[in-house]
Amino acid sequence: MEDLLLIRPTPDMEKAALDYRAEHLACGETVLHGSALMDTLPYGEWVQRTLENAHPDTVHGDWVVADTFFTVRQKDGRIVGMVDIRHSLDTPFLAAIGGHIGYGVRPSERRKGYATAILGQALEHARGLGLSRVMLSCYRDNEGSRRTILKWGGVKEREVAYTGGETVEVYWIVL
Repeated sequence: MEDLLLIRPTPDMEKAALDYRAEHLACGETVLHGSALMDTLPYGEWVQRTLENAHPDTVHGDWVVADTFFTVRQKDGRIVGMVDIRHSLDTPFLAAIGGHIGYGVRPSERRKGYATAILGQALEHARGLGLSRVMLSCYRDNEGSRRTILKWGGVKEREVAYTGGETVEVYWIVL
């Protein structure tokens, strides 16, 4: 596996970030998993929000302290994925299905092992935050995400009905 770097978003990454988002949209994917709402906000506003949400003094009232990263392939600087690592589950959504870690891989880079690498780095980051276990979830029909979670020791706790009739599987990983 090529070396991946977790890099906090900056204003100068806008072109690469918008290219990442456009690839998802071109594939009919309107939700960018692990992006902390990059799919719904203008880029500059989103960068500011991720910076604010990274600190207890500035985190938005409807969220928790979280670290959001682009996952960048070191050899060419391409954004291959994103990950959002939440320090707690102190909102109803996170406690029910959102979990501590959300991640995603751009469509053209899937099935290459990047999800496994991204989750491994996210788990290491979570361990560094002092978390002893983390909650993750995936749609029941997302076999790739399920396998990735299971590779890292995920234990399924429950299934939850979600919007649009989809079912979400909730897992825990002990760190």
